[in-house]
Amino acid sequence: MAAQPASAPGWPRQVTDMLGRVVTIPAPPRAVLLGEGFQVLNLAMIHPDPVPILVGMGGELKRIDPFSDVAYRRRFPALDRVPELTVAVGQGFSAERALALRPDLVILSTWQNNAEDMRRTVALLEATGVPVMFTDIFQQPGRNTLPTIRLLGAALGQDEQAGAYARFYEERRERILRRVAESGKPGPRVLFTAFAGRWPCCWSPGNAGGGGEFVELLGAQNVAEGLISNPRGGTLAAEQVILSAAEVFVGTGIYAPGDTSGIQVGTGAPAEGAKASLETVLRAPELAALPAVKARRAHGLWNPFNSAAINIVSLEALARWIRPELFSDLDPAATLAEINARFAAVPYEGTYWTSL
Repeated sequence: MAAQPASAPGWPRQVTDMLGRVVTIPAPPRAVLLGEGFQVLNLAMIHPDPVPILVGMGGELKRIDPFSDVAYRRRFPALDRVPELTVAVGQGFSAERALALRPDLVILSTWQNNAEDMRRTVALLEATGVPVMFTDIFQQPGRNTLPTIRLLGAALGQDEQAGAYARFYEERRERILRRVAESGKPGPRVLFTAFAGRWPCCWSPGNAGGGGEFVELLGAQNVAEGLISNPRGGTLAAEQVILSAAEVFVGTGIYAPGDTSGIQVGTGAPAEGAKASLETVLRAPELAALPAVKARRAHGLWNPFNSAAINIVSLEALARWIRPELFSDLDPAATLAEINARFAAVPYEGTYWTSL
C-alpha cells in the first residue's frame, strides 16, 4: 500500500459504495487504480486533471473506443505512462499485480464483482489495507449515475465539483420525470438494441438495465420486456423484433478506425458518416419492416453513454425521440456544450447521436 500523507482536514472519511459496502479512506487518494478503463471518463467530470493520481487502469477504453482514448492521451500525455492491467473486456487482474502498483484506493465497477477471481482479488487487497470501492453507471445508469457521481466526489475529495455536476444532472433529469408524470399517458413501443449491425440481431436491455431504464423513465414501452428472462437484457430473435411492431428504434454504436460495421457514432465521428451508417444498418430485413423505420423514427446513440456520467445527454436525446410531444424544447447538443464548458476535463467532440 502506498505511503499516506499526513492527516488532512475531513480525513479519514467513510463512504458507502454502490454495493452498499462501507469503505474507509484514510487520506486524500494520491495513487488510484481504476479497474475499468471507461472510469477515467467519469473521473474527468469531477477532477480537472485526474491522471497524476492514477497508478493503473483497465484497458477497455483503448480497445472499445479508440478515438476517445486518443482524445484523452492528447489532453493528458502522461496517460501513456499509466500501466494497463487488462487487455480484454471483462478481464480480471490479480491482487499481486495491483499491489505492485502501490495504490491507496482501488475503484472497481459493480459488474466486476460478478467474477470469483475478482472477489478474491478484492479480499486480498482489503486484507493488506488497501480500500476498494465499487461504482456503477454501466449496469443501471438510470438508478446509479447520480449516487456514483457523488461517491466519486466524496472518495477523491472533489466534493464541490461533483456536487455542482450532480445538481446540473439532477435538475435536467427531474424536469424530464416531472413532465412524464404530469402527462399521464403511455409512450410508444420502443426497440432499444446494443451495437445494431455490429452484433447479431438483437441484444436489448430490459427495464432493469442500460438504456431500458431510460425507456421506462420516459413512460414508454420497452418491447424487450417480457421477452427476455434477464431483466438486465438479452437477445431477441429476428421474428420477435418484427412482431414487436416497435414505433421507435434506437440502436447503439461506436466509431472505430477501420471498422465500418454498425452505427458509427462517437468521438471524432463525422455527422454525414454517422447518418449513412444508420441507414445501412436499417436495411436489415427485421429492422426495415418496423413501423419505426417506415415512419423515420429511427436513431443511433453512442454506446459508451451507458457507462458515462454524461448520460443525461442521451436521456435528453431519447426524450426528444420517444416523447416529442413532451420534449420538443430539449436541446441535448446545448447540454453537451455546457458540460464541455463547465465540467469535462476532456471535451466531447464528435457525433454522439444521429437520426434518419
